[in-house]
Amino acid sequence: MINTLALNLVADVMKWDNEVATKEYAWLRLISSMKYDGYSDFRAGVRFLESLVSWLRQFAEADRPTAYAFVKTRLVYISALEMQRVIETFIPETVTPYLRHSVGAELSIKPYEVWKTAEGTAAFRRHLRRCLFVGLSDGSRIDVLRRANAGRLSQEQVVPMMNVDDEKWRSLASDLKNELGNDARFDDVYLIDDFTASGTTFIRFPGGKPKGKLYKFEKIVQEAKNRLKGDFPLADGYTLHIHHYVSTKQAHDALKERVAEANQMLDNKSFGDALITEGLALPNDLRIAAIDKNTRLATPTKPGDGPTVDLCGRCYDHDLFKRLEVHCKEAGQTDMKYGYADCALPLVLEHNTPNNAVPILWAETEGKLGESMHPLFYRRDRHG
Repeated sequence: MINTLALNLVADVMKWDNEVATKEYAWLRLISSMKYDGYSDFRAGVRFLESLVSWLRQFAEADRPTAYAFVKTRLVYISALEMQRVIETFIPETVTPYLRHSVGAELSIKPYEVWKTAEGTAAFRRHLRRCLFVGLSDGSRIDVLRRANAGRLSQEQVVPMMNVDDEKWRSLASDLKNELGNDARFDDVYLIDDFTASGTTFIRFPGGKPKGKLYKFEKIVQEAKNRLKGDFPLADGYTLHIHHYVSTKQAHDALKERVAEANQMLDNKSFGDALITEGLALPNDLRIAAIDKNTRLATPTKPGDGPTVDLCGRCYDHDLFKRLEVHCKEAGQTDMKYGYADCALPLVLEHNTPNNAVPILWAETEGKLGESMHPLFYRRDRHG
């Protein structure tokens, strides 16, 4: 009953006749039940259809077809099940090929020959055991990673957060030495997070001073290494792997540049090579527009994106920028019309909507410095 009422309200807001309404109802029922109703930050008593009605009402009647078409044809929603699949493929599709090449180089054989002999198989297991997996946030889903690799990974090579205390460092070191000998150290460290869109917050140097998750981890490692001496489990010059379950091409390229900068700027860094990987790479043409940083002109990515880009530019409250001003200025922005770092993404993750997505999807403002904004997918904002 509630579902039917919500559908009728959508039709009323959109001014659909019976023929159009019948066609759209089929799609709305399907997408709601299969995906959007699973969004974890919908408020009590509200699912996708109810949220869609409120969201569409905020736009002028002439703009509602553009807003609805944007949701129907351009919105990308990554569900919990889809994210789980990306996590489950991390070890077999990202870690395993890297280790096969490492073992192949060690034994002077081809990577595909590693499991051909008992010697190769044993070497692969040793290399895998000398990998440490570190979650950078709740989004790293370490619980899912552990369950997916039960019997393959030791509990003593996976840590859920990067704030590791001395007792845990000692435990990691002790367990590794008991298995592989007193000289054993972690040769590879994987820093894992769920999503990156811009790559700008992972490591940056505003005013020449380092900030970001990589710097925080580096500081933790250096301080623990000085305190623990021989009880510290990471090898000197370990290989650092920066892995995101989902990443844009823009973020991948930015991370490469910023890690190269970190190699020059960080004194006596603990790691050697740094490799950047992702489980799901989002293409550049996913974004709805490219924004010129000097003129602030937005060029639609695809021919049909023009009306949506225009809508994002007009239906905007500059108070959103004021709330996030410190972070936006670090990214070289003067407004937030197209999301943080001008990523202009039509993207929603099932557990939250990134602020790199276009704000018409997630922003909630009172209209102090422009149009009031009502979210389709409510966002929990960590910054303001």
